Amino acid sequence: MTTHQHPAHQHPAQQHPTQQHPENAVQVDRKVVLVTGASSGIGAAIAARLVAEGHHVVAGARRTDRLKALADDTAEAAAHSGGSLRPVQLDVTERVDVAAFVQAARERHGRVDVVVGNAGVMPLSRLDSLLVDEWDRMIDVNVRGLLHTIAAALPVFAAQGAGHFVTVASVGAHEVVPTSAVYSGTKHAAWAITEGLRQESDPSIRVTTVSPGVVESELAGTITEAGAAEAMRTYRAHVIGADAIAGAVSYALAQPADVDVNEIVVRPVRQR
Repeated sequence: MTTHQHPAHQHPAQQHPTQQHPENAVQVDRKVVLVTGASSGIGAAIAARLVAEGHHVVAGARRTDRLKALADDTAEAAAHSGGSLRPVQLDVTERVDVAAFVQAARERHGRVDVVVGNAGVMPLSRLDSLLVDEWDRMIDVNVRGLLHTIAAALPVFAAQGAGHFVTVASVGAHEVVPTSAVYSGTKHAAWAITEGLRQESDPSIRVTTVSPGVVESELAGTITEAGAAEAMRTYRAHVIGADAIAGAVSYALAQPADVDVNEIVVRPVRQR
C-alpha cells in the first residue's frame, strides 16, 4: 500500500457534529457519500460498508433493481448504525444525469461530503480484434464518466470549502498486459485525471485513488473475445473480496481533515 500526504486545512463544512445512534455506542462522523456504479461488485461493497459505518449513502447505477435490493440488504445495518442508503438511477455517460445526481443529493442532505467514482467496464480484447464499439464504451464510462462526476461535484465542494473525491482505478493503471491496452489506457487516464485534480484543488478538497487488483466482481463477464475470456479465467485464479476495497475507501474517508491519503493499491498476495 502506498500513501502520500499533503496538508489540508479544517474548514467549518468539515466539522460535522459527531452523532451517536441510541442503539450504537460507537460515535460516527456521518458523511453524505455518493457512489457511482453501486449496483454490484466493488461499488455495492463500498456502499454497504459505509452504510454500516453510519454514513448516508446515495447509490447510483443504471440497474435500479439491483440498487433496490442493495437498499433492502443494508436496511438492518442502517437501522443499527444510523446511516442510510438511497438508490438513484444513474448513467455516468450522460452529463446531465450526473449533474442531477449530485444536485439532488445536495438538496436532500444539505451537503455532499464524498463522491466515489467507481463506475467502470472492462471488456478486454486484443487490439487486432478491432472491437471498436467496446473501446468506445470503455472510454465513455471509465474516462468521460469520471470527468462528468468531477464536473458535477467540484463546484459543490468549492462552494462548501470541503469535499473528498475517491476514484476507483485499477492496477491496470500501472501496467499493461496483452488484451488490456484500451482498458489500461482508460484506467491510466483515470489515475492521471485524479492526480491532476489533487494538484489543482484547494487543500480543503481531498483526493484519493484506489487501485484494486483481482477482485470478485462482474467485470470479467463483459469480455466477449474468447481468447481474452480464457486468459482472464487463469488470471483470476486468486481473487480477494470486494470488501477489501471498501475497507481501503473507508480508511481514506476516516482520516483527519489534515490527512490526505492519495493512493492505495490493494491486490491479492498471490498477484504479481
